[in-house]
Amino acid sequence: MTRGAAWPALRGGALALLAALLFGVSTPLVQQFGTGVGAFTTAALLYAGAAAVGALSRRRVEREARLLRTDFPRLLAMAACGAVLGPVALAWGLQHTSGTSASLMLTLEALFTAVLARWLYRETMDGRVWGAMALLLAGGMVLVLDQALGAFAASSTGGGGAQLWGLLAVLLATAAWGVDNTLSRALAERDPGQVVLAKAALGATATALLAVAAGEPLPAAGTALALLAVGATGYGLSLRLYLLAQRAFGAARTGSVFAFAPFIGAALAVALGDRAAGGLLLLGSVLMLAGVLLHLAESHAHVHSHEALAHEHAHRHDDGHHDHSHDPMPVGSHSHPHVHTPLRHAHAHVPDAHHAHRH
Repeated sequence: MTRGAAWPALRGGALALLAALLFGVSTPLVQQFGTGVGAFTTAALLYAGAAAVGALSRRRVEREARLLRTDFPRLLAMAACGAVLGPVALAWGLQHTSGTSASLMLTLEALFTAVLARWLYRETMDGRVWGAMALLLAGGMVLVLDQALGAFAASSTGGGGAQLWGLLAVLLATAAWGVDNTLSRALAERDPGQVVLAKAALGATATALLAVAAGEPLPAAGTALALLAVGATGYGLSLRLYLLAQRAFGAARTGSVFAFAPFIGAALAVALGDRAAGGLLLLGSVLMLAGVLLHLAESHAHVHSHEALAHEHAHRHDDGHHDHSHDPMPVGSHSHPHVHTPLRHAHAHVPDAHHAHRH
């Protein structure tokens, strides 16, 4: 049996879960360390840390495919959505709403990602996937209702409306990152270190200029270092793992597994002293968790055809799809332009670079 044939989504799922763990922990930490720091400054520090990880994790040209000039417009769009709008909206929202609710609301990122992946890449999704997205949407609506009721109850103090606006800002961040995730799918076969560096550098530069234009004060050295560290792990390393997961099993499925991140963040937010979970918060959590589990239960196998294809990406010769010859034969993963001849076979698969066929 070829490598990965029995469990085609195992590697992608593991990478996505690691990315989710790092990002999930980062959300309440951004709320804690970012108190009193401007939203633009917070985003700039987070992505400066991410850029450092990208610079340190780049691989040699014979191991990973390089970014191309034609990738630059996509990188600009990714940076605008994922490294400017997303983190700025999240940073502002975290200063105006519950960290637990904000963390759970980020689960809707999977919904936006799955819908856009289906629309742009025609990724296969069966009835269970659509049911999972419905549960995710229902859970998000319950969280909005929870904050709306809390805002109504707190209206006498004048702070309730701000909490609801804060949650809506987090919702905007999830939509921005959903667009970013979908755009990044086309770059998943490039060197992830280069992608992280380019996107993070663009985002950090843009938000730093916006911070100066808005007159935001510089944070204390300890606060800046803490946000840089959170950005390095929760945004830089997490993004690298996310791109590798997308390479392994597509944008929609990576987004679904990544939806575990908010539950990790919510658990840490409670541990750090956030408000106790109420009934609606628990209901929204259960709905979202059910949606994630239902999405992961998908199974897909059938006879399919591979058309002739020429491309470049990191690959191995024990995966059943790369049978071209070398002299000498390289060991392990390597990258170079190569050609696939037409092939027809049946096995369990996911929508990676070699299984984008339509149904």
